[in-house]
Amino acid sequence: MDSPDRDALDSALRKFQRELSAGTVSLALLAVLATAPGPMYGYQIAKTLERSGEGVLSGKQSALYPVLRNLEGAGFLASHVEPSVAGPPRRYYAITPSGRTALSEWAAAWRATRTSVDSVLEGLLP
Repeated sequence: MDSPDRDALDSALRKFQRELSAGTVSLALLAVLATAPGPMYGYQIAKTLERSGEGVLSGKQSALYPVLRNLEGAGFLASHVEPSVAGPPRRYYAITPSGRTALSEWAAAWRATRTSVDSVLEGLLP
């Protein structure tokens, strides 16, 4: 494949990954907070996503904060700020009952979508 085609393909792949990531990050954030023993701050959430997501969501820590704010704005998360002995105050997030409902519905939609797409892709991928 010559260079212009490769560049276009790479650009299209990055766009696809951004679009795919948009909803999956919200789903993953809700799942992390639903299974957490208590409220978590952004860095803890990012590290948990890196560990449990096998690095798929790593390197996107700065992108988590707008998603956390959007989820809080939708009523799916609640937050509070606590002072930190090791630096600036930290904002802790916890999932709300509405967030648990959304997580359940979004997880079902994810599974249905994954199953459908996997069935279409079956036999195409090595």
